[in-house]
Amino acid sequence: MKYNFNRYKLSIALAGLGLPLLGHGSPVSEKKPNVVVILTDDLGYGDISCYNPKAYKTPNIDRLAEQGVKCSDFYVPTPYCAPSRATLLTGRFPLRHGLIQNPAPDAGINDCGISPDEITLGEVFQEAGYKTKLIGKWHLGHKEEFFPVKHGFDEYFGILYSNDMRPVQIIENMDTVEYPVDQRLLTKRYTEKAIEYIERNANEPFFLNLFYAMPHKPLAASDRFYTPETPNDLYADVIRELDWSVGEIMTTLKRLKILENTIVIFMSDNGPWYGGSTAGLKGMKATTWEGGIRVPFIIRYPEVFPENTSIDVPCWSPDIFPTLLALTNVNPTTTQILDGQDITEILKGNLKFHPPVFSMRNSEIMSVRKGDWKLFVKEPRYYREIDLRNWSDPRGPDGTTIIAPITGQATPADYPGVIPLKPENEIQLFNLRNDPAESKNVARENPGLVNDLMEEYKRFEASLQPTK
Repeated sequence: MKYNFNRYKLSIALAGLGLPLLGHGSPVSEKKPNVVVILTDDLGYGDISCYNPKAYKTPNIDRLAEQGVKCSDFYVPTPYCAPSRATLLTGRFPLRHGLIQNPAPDAGINDCGISPDEITLGEVFQEAGYKTKLIGKWHLGHKEEFFPVKHGFDEYFGILYSNDMRPVQIIENMDTVEYPVDQRLLTKRYTEKAIEYIERNANEPFFLNLFYAMPHKPLAASDRFYTPETPNDLYADVIRELDWSVGEIMTTLKRLKILENTIVIFMSDNGPWYGGSTAGLKGMKATTWEGGIRVPFIIRYPEVFPENTSIDVPCWSPDIFPTLLALTNVNPTTTQILDGQDITEILKGNLKFHPPVFSMRNSEIMSVRKGDWKLFVKEPRYYREIDLRNWSDPRGPDGTTIIAPITGQATPADYPGVIPLKPENEIQLFNLRNDPAESKNVARENPGLVNDLMEEYKRFEASLQPTK
């Protein structure tokens, strides 16, 4: 379905900050570059070895980083799925695009989804003549008006929400094609679908979103990677298969001689759930500590970016939308106010500054990071003891409606990061360069800095209010 871009006035700006959307030096190629975005679900900052030497070995993802740019301080705005994914596809903060909770059919949350007024990357690339497809988890609404094929994607194949939400069923375009779903085959099938799509569209520009379900619970891997004799190694099996999948995509692009003309992004939608690793960061998914919102981010595009480069400038997922437009030289006829900026020059190592980045939970902005400093403007979520003797996962595998290995699933005993205890003060300030684990609150010693960051927060919050 093509999108009617004429319903908006042209408005391209970094909201409330007065900065231009597009930077200088963006490439203009005769042949439009392809774009492949590989998004994992609940993959921790420390789950891959190029970010954490103690992690499971991920040679294919590591190779992607060696051939491109790895960001060490990359953020998503929310520590859970739907708002984060909507931001990736729109370039807009959740309080601006409006999707601030997770749709969930088994919890009766059925009427929320991406607004028809939002412009997605899929719609922008469709208008520019690209073929578009989304494979895997959508989670931007599961009623028909929210389906990917109605929001910029020519084709869709996958589960519309999390793989632990009943009914677990595969949708192809608009039709249910499989129920129940054997999740042990899910990563493999998504990879096969992606390869088939790339092969079919190798001679024309395409925008492929490959949104894996793993390592979101329930964990599952195909026979090639699953080792039943070591069930406690299930998380490692899942990561190995994800790494294999990245290798298969890269091999396909190379075989078809389109790898060098393809922008490849690898990232996660938020921090890890139980069983994953934050590599020593505090917190986990559902918290706005670093472990919940700092994610791996790798981009490879040798025409523009140097190889084997690490960038520590704090950036965030709203930047992806304007950066991809700049890299592909796509200029939509109209668009909306964006909350990100083109970070091409940052990724090239030529620019060391990025405006503040913000996190939120539910309907509240929680933190602001500017440079090395992070200020919590609201009290962050802290750890509450769980009685494991009585704990069970109501969305765990049951062999019928949720098909995945019964044994080896992670539990709250497998907390992935530094456990956050209840803070003494609501206002907390951390120097993340010196203290990435957010262990020492230095707000009292730096009242001026607290005031400055509070002003940044207030300006950003004010920019999110509707204009008359």
